[in-house]
Amino acid sequence: MTDTLLTNARIVLETEVIDGTLVLRDGHIAAIEAGRTSAPGALDCEGDHLIPGLIELHTDNLERHIEPRPKVDWPHRTAILAHDGELASTGITTVFDAMRVGSVISNGRDDYRKYARQLSRELFDLRATGVLRISHFLHLRAEVCSETLLEELAEFDADDRVGILSIMDHTPGQRQFRDVTKLKAYVLGKHGGNEADFEAHLANLRGLQDRFGAAHEAGAVEAAGRLGAVLASHDDTTAEQVATSAGHGVRIAEFPTTEEAARACHGHDIAVMMGAPNLIRGGSHSGNVAAEALARADRLDILSSDYIPSSLMLGAFGLADLWDDLPRGIRTVTAAPAESTGLADRGRLSEGLRADIVRVGRLDGTPVVRGVWSQGRRVG
Repeated sequence: MTDTLLTNARIVLETEVIDGTLVLRDGHIAAIEAGRTSAPGALDCEGDHLIPGLIELHTDNLERHIEPRPKVDWPHRTAILAHDGELASTGITTVFDAMRVGSVISNGRDDYRKYARQLSRELFDLRATGVLRISHFLHLRAEVCSETLLEELAEFDADDRVGILSIMDHTPGQRQFRDVTKLKAYVLGKHGGNEADFEAHLANLRGLQDRFGAAHEAGAVEAAGRLGAVLASHDDTTAEQVATSAGHGVRIAEFPTTEEAARACHGHDIAVMMGAPNLIRGGSHSGNVAAEALARADRLDILSSDYIPSSLMLGAFGLADLWDDLPRGIRTVTAAPAESTGLADRGRLSEGLRADIVRVGRLDGTPVVRGVWSQGRRVG
């Protein structure tokens, strides 16, 4: 194969930025050279930054594509392709596609139905054709407040490339929605309904926790081990909850809701992941701790785009500006998520690693993606 040469670039390494040239060969980084090259066919990056491809650990974006409006079921193949292309366009070259497991079937509604097993098969089928632009893993979001969690988890096995399994407990009045008025605004705003509908929703979730909570939590921990998945907690709020997470073997804390919880996570060597939208907006839409506060306190390790793919790049450069340290900001969306999930072949610009590369310029401070390579193949 012909080498790809990216020259006249500011190359962001783990702890420094150098002016130089990247050589890509056979899907890997073949060389990192200081200075410019005049070799024929070299792409002049015009002083833009070259960074590793972004690694997204938690995104609801695929769910948004398969259900763009409540109760609208969009054709899944088209949705997967659109999701894949959108992520590539924002500089994401590895994604852990979040899919909920655990459904509620006894209330007669269809807005909390089972879908993960079928959708993941459709994703695998497309991946096998080679049509997808970026690398896809699964992130199973195990919902404790459900009726079918254990049955749905049993449908997955070690061949399903489940990279992360997160334990979610959306019982009202704790974790993400300690303030039930915030939950009410979210539920009624998304699904509609009235006061009586919301009160019935609260009673149902609390009942599910009472009936299934302990068994579902234990089953999720067991499933993570069986699947070879990294275990994550979700919305830890107190030091006690973090201690429980640590006892389960959790390695990633998704969106801890308080500084107390984030501090406790670091005490247990659990990486703290926060949402880039929280950082960019200046606070949590649920009224929980601001990502910026954790960043300033050195309690933030990983960023996730959560529900806005383009926020990942914007958030990384925002952290770089906040810390006055570009390599450190970029690490939160590259090396840190790679290390937390055991992906030793990506997340850094180093000879021999995957040629997942993003060319980024800046327009009045805003990062602009100007080129994306996944395993050396240009995809954006």
